[in-house]
Amino acid sequence: MSDETCILTTKDLTILEVMLDRRRDRDDSLVPVLKRKINSALIMFRDDVPENVATLSSRVAFSVDGKAIDTRIISHEAMTSPTGMFLPITSLRGLALLGLVEGQEFRLGSRDAGEERIRLDKVHYQPEAAKRAGQAVAKMARPRPDRASLRLVGDFGELNPRRPVAAADGFDDPGPSAA
Repeated sequence: MSDETCILTTKDLTILEVMLDRRRDRDDSLVPVLKRKINSALIMFRDDVPENVATLSSRVAFSVDGKAIDTRIISHEAMTSPTGMFLPITSLRGLALLGLVEGQEFRLGSRDAGEERIRLDKVHYQPEAAKRAGQAVAKMARPRPDRASLRLVGDFGELNPRRPVAAADGFDDPGPSAA
């Protein structure tokens, strides 16, 4: 995978294509980044995206030019609250992070006008991976019709408080009256 390659879900790609269509005629700094993302994208279904890829609604840790690490949630549009929690893909940094794999960098700007290196350090939460994990747990919890299941019926020995305990001398025969 080259430095420019990003991994996008089909949904993420569609959103980027719509963003590009709406901005094509304007002088917008997002247009060149949108084009780079779309042209270099490896497209995957939600169920196939590796868990170390930044997708929409992922909580990621990233750094800019090797400085302090920041943690944000990649969002579709600007969110007003809670302040500082979201990083929308309508911003250059949010767009740069979308589709990156942990450890991958994306360069913004040019060497003349000043370049910024955005590095994805860690994907702490990814909705696609969480969905797969939830489905796996639910699948494990369901009884399988091709397997016999066991059900314990009756006395559970020491776990049953109503069962009489053997006498201290070891003689626990209740006698003929128990019959």
